[in-house]
Formats: sequence, C-alpha cells, structure tokens
Amino acid sequence: MAKRAKPGASPAGPGSRSQKASAPASGRERAVTRPKPPASSVGPPAEATHLLELGMASLQRHDYARAGGIFQQLLREFPLEGALADRARVYLGLCERELAARPEMPQSMEERLTAATAALNDGKDDRAEQLVRFVLAENPEHDLALYLLAAVEARRGMAAAALQYLSQAVAVSPEAGAQARHDPDFALLRGTEQFEELTEPPPAPADSKPRRRRTRAER
Repeated sequence: MAKRAKPGASPAGPGSRSQKASAPASGRERAVTRPKPPASSVGPPAEATHLLELGMASLQRHDYARAGGIFQQLLREFPLEGALADRARVYLGLCERELAARPEMPQSMEERLTAATAALNDGKDDRAEQLVRFVLAENPEHDLALYLLAAVEARRGMAAAALQYLSQAVAVSPEAGAQARHDPDFALLRGTEQFEELTEPPPAPADSKPRRRRTRAER
C-alpha cells in the first residue's frame, strides 16, 4: 500500500531543484549579471576630436600645410580610433595632393621676379601674375613688376589695364618704354596713340648739343 504524503510537505521534497531555482538571487549576483554598456557609446577621446576639428578648420581655409600637420599628429597619437582615424587619413591625403600640385612660392623679391619672367616665357600667365602681385604688395612702384603685369594684361587682350600698368612702369623707369617698343607681348597695343607716346624715345635735353663728328684731320 502506497504511503501518503504528509500534509504541508512539498511533493518534491526539501532541497529539491525547483526550490533552489525559485529562490531569489542575492544583490551581489544581480550586480555581476547586469549587462555592460556597449563600447561604442563611450566615443573617441576629447583630444582626438579636438584635433580633427582643428584640422578641418585649417582645411576649409585652404591652409593645407597646417591641416596636414594636425592630421599627422592625430594619427600619431590616436592611431586606433577607428572611424576618426580613417577620416584623418583621407583628409591628410587630400592635403598632400594639394601641396604637391602647388609650385613652391619663392621667398625673396628677386626670386619672385625671376620666376615670374620664366612663367611668362613659358606661357603661364596666371602664375606670372600671382608672383608679380606678391612683389607689388611689398613695393607698389617696382618698375619690372609693373612691366610684367602690363605684359600679362596685354597678352590677355586687356588693353586698358595693360596701358595703365605700362604707364606706371614708364613713370618709374623710362627705359621700360624702350623695352616695350620691341617686346612682342605688346603687339596688341602697337599703333595706339597712348602706346606710341609711352614707347617713343625720350627727347634730348634742350641744353644738350649733338656731338660733332671729328674730321679725319682732327683725329
């Protein structure tokens, strides 16, 4: 005959697995099993973000040398910053391409004038104008710079601007007119009244007398 279970006793018996499973977890166990926040929510260091912003600001000002230096610093100090480092590499490549495409700017005034003359001879009028304007920014009355700028404008077909700059050059140095008279860059201006006036030989001084050729007997 089967035994009955005592009143109030659990069918599974004391210490059964079902009782252990229903026991509430301790506070310590809840702290251990709490899920951690994803790593992506932390974000890159503030200094890395600041460097990227500085580099972007310089890039927008077309200061490629400074921007490239900042991106290099960012990659050197934070090479493992994932997407941020990838952006820095892309922008650094852009800076390097822009710097490679730009010819180096001569430093002294003489070097700029020499480079401007060479650029003009090579048909690079924009480059010649850029160099000449740097010179004129330092010395607005530099005769050769004014002369070269007049030649650039004449080659472009800008007669009024060419005559204006040539007039300024001749006012500083009358020899500029004599040079322009035989310069093929001023072919557009030949025959115009103002160009002929600017390039005609200067009159001899009133008090000067022409030199008399000595006769054979006087030699």
